[in-house]
Amino acid sequence: MSKFQGLTSKKAGELLNQFGRNIIEEKKKNVLKKLIRWIFSPVSLMLLATAFLSLYLGKTADFWIIIFLFLSNFAISVWHERKADKSIEKLQQQLTLRVRAFRDGAWQIIDSILLVPDDIVELKIGAVVPADATIVEAKNLSINESVLTGESLPKQKEINDVAYSGSFVTTGNAIAKIKATGKNTYFGKTVMSIEKTTRRSSLEKDIISISKLISIVSIVVIVLLTIFLVALHSPWSEVAVLDLSLLIAGVPVALPTVMSLIISIGVFELSKKNVVVRRLASLEDLANVNMLLSDKTGTLTENKIHVERTVAFGNYSEKEILSMALNAAPDSENNPIDFAVTEKAKQIGAVSGKKVDFIPGDSERKRSTVIIESDGKKQIISLGASQIIETLCHFDVETKKKFDEEVLKSAKDGYRVLAISINHNGVEEKNMELAGILLLADRLREDASETIQFMNDNGIGVKMVTGDNIEISKKIASELKLGGQIYGREILDNKDEFEKIFPEASGFAEVLPKDKYTLVEFAREKYSVAVTGDGVNDLPAVKVADVGFAVSNAVDALKSSADIVLLSNGIAVIKNAIIEARKVFIRLYNYSIYRISESFRIIITIAVIGLIYKTYPLTPVQLIALALLNDAPIISLAFDKVKNSLKPGKINPKDRFVLSGLFGLVGVANSLILFFLMINVFHLSWSVIQTVFFLKLTVSGHMLVYVAHTRERWFKFLPSKQVIWATLLTQAIATALAFFGILTTPISFSLIIIVWVWSFFWMQISELMKILQNKIANHSLRQS
Repeated sequence: MSKFQGLTSKKAGELLNQFGRNIIEEKKKNVLKKLIRWIFSPVSLMLLATAFLSLYLGKTADFWIIIFLFLSNFAISVWHERKADKSIEKLQQQLTLRVRAFRDGAWQIIDSILLVPDDIVELKIGAVVPADATIVEAKNLSINESVLTGESLPKQKEINDVAYSGSFVTTGNAIAKIKATGKNTYFGKTVMSIEKTTRRSSLEKDIISISKLISIVSIVVIVLLTIFLVALHSPWSEVAVLDLSLLIAGVPVALPTVMSLIISIGVFELSKKNVVVRRLASLEDLANVNMLLSDKTGTLTENKIHVERTVAFGNYSEKEILSMALNAAPDSENNPIDFAVTEKAKQIGAVSGKKVDFIPGDSERKRSTVIIESDGKKQIISLGASQIIETLCHFDVETKKKFDEEVLKSAKDGYRVLAISINHNGVEEKNMELAGILLLADRLREDASETIQFMNDNGIGVKMVTGDNIEISKKIASELKLGGQIYGREILDNKDEFEKIFPEASGFAEVLPKDKYTLVEFAREKYSVAVTGDGVNDLPAVKVADVGFAVSNAVDALKSSADIVLLSNGIAVIKNAIIEARKVFIRLYNYSIYRISESFRIIITIAVIGLIYKTYPLTPVQLIALALLNDAPIISLAFDKVKNSLKPGKINPKDRFVLSGLFGLVGVANSLILFFLMINVFHLSWSVIQTVFFLKLTVSGHMLVYVAHTRERWFKFLPSKQVIWATLLTQAIATALAFFGILTTPISFSLIIIVWVWSFFWMQISELMKILQNKIANHSLRQS
């Protein structure tokens, strides 16, 4: 390729400074813009409205306290946003493509983001076009431009045609000259950058729906209370302050932070295990997966050919057979069969002779041929497909029978067969003597069987989908103990029969790319489906699946489209992804239970007391402090430890509503009973009651975290250290505020002890409600 001048490193550096990196840099918002955006968020507007209404009413201390809380909340939000930005940058670095460019007079592998105009690059099948480029040399080149035009069929490209950034090579290869990079390309953003997709997981949609419902209920209650209080001639300004404060306490303010943190932690944990999550919501979808359609080669097998066995004919030994094979097979790592033969020969000490002439194998000859010289005598050896070598040999009846039997048996056992023949008396491939056959196979990965068993034990069916022949596929399925039967692609043409056999089938062999897409489409009607892929032809199937995996050796185009990219070989890494995904699902599900019950408890309790006593039992500052103190334990749930579920994640709205409702009712009951005791039995002053109520809502609410985070008895499976410390810290802060009279009227230590004991007692009532709900759910499950 010396005819292409290419660039020097110096010139490339100058052009890089001139045109910038080959990537669309996202416009980073400055601090002022972030501040303005945050100020005009609904939560911030409510906080500021409450603050300035307090100032208008002459409550200057309340004003400054709320402003301090507002700024603290802003600082926390900025910190979380910076963490999220850094996480995205790390993922982008992991998915940056590498390209072959001609620089300094030689081909070099460089990061695609370093490409500049006038660079010369090589494009091979499956490669993503890294920047807009003009084709200068092409061979059978076609490029898929669906990401640009929506047209699924690839376009033929000739010399001087333009290949656009983001498209990918479907056939052939080419040399191209870069004409535009980064923001100057036609496509704009390249498909290799991490896309901010709007596709949400089912769990994410569910939790957002819950938040909307809670918000609507809160607003309705507040409107009714406002009408009631204003009708009783309460000052509208004071009612407005209380309303805003209650809205802040009742609405799930921490929801976006909790969801992003829980998912981000899962993504970070997986990145340490060689898994890159491109579509964040796919991690939640993966928790629901109950069907995996897996490739065979490289995923279930090593993707490395081995000589498993040799069969000698005549008087030849295994070492002699492999010495002949070593002569006829070039020592090449690029050809997996030649490499396997060479590796096996060297393992047993086989040696090659003096080569006089060599004819490599190709698709027409289906054999390689070598002439060697030994003791001044020339001999010819042929190594190739058994049916071809058979035509070159002279057999006696017994040898022919043994040969046919071995070839047939080996094929049925799923081996690929190579035969070796030799002519000791000349250099023609005629009347040769059969020396032996080699049985080759792609071995199972060591972790494959264990991982398949894990999938089965965890409610995920596995079906092998491969283009390999049916006998080899049956052998692999048998070794994996997949159960069921392997079917050829012809079963797909009979829809009724296919629908009947699909649930029990262990896999499908000899499938075409369109067949894999058909399999995924059909499976999605009854299952939540994950699929693995490695080639351009797998793109439709990977895109349509609920979760699409690109395996480690996948082409760039597939990695750019998949939900999850595996950076190491094998299926075991998928197991890690599933475990982490289910942890994410459980954490989010537990959070939704806690959030529903807490909002229900606060809104209903305050509404009932407001209607009876014509005022709120907490001051605006206390309501806001309660909301912010609740945020810390809620956010810490992102770090909570959970037990791995043995079943795919499934949202059961009825069970969750019942459990959340029971927790909420317990909270309402214990709050109202305590309130009535304080006002009617102990005759405490209203300001003291407000302090006690503030402390009780904080302490008991955080104790509920211990109950809600697990289906087991709370003391048998405690939360993570992060959750324990977060709840203890916020409870201690609330206790200190109550004792020292900060934002509250101070109360005695004995009254604080009573609140803690009361809260702990009702925590056990919540635990009993959980046990009751579990029994009801299990009974319903048995009945169904």
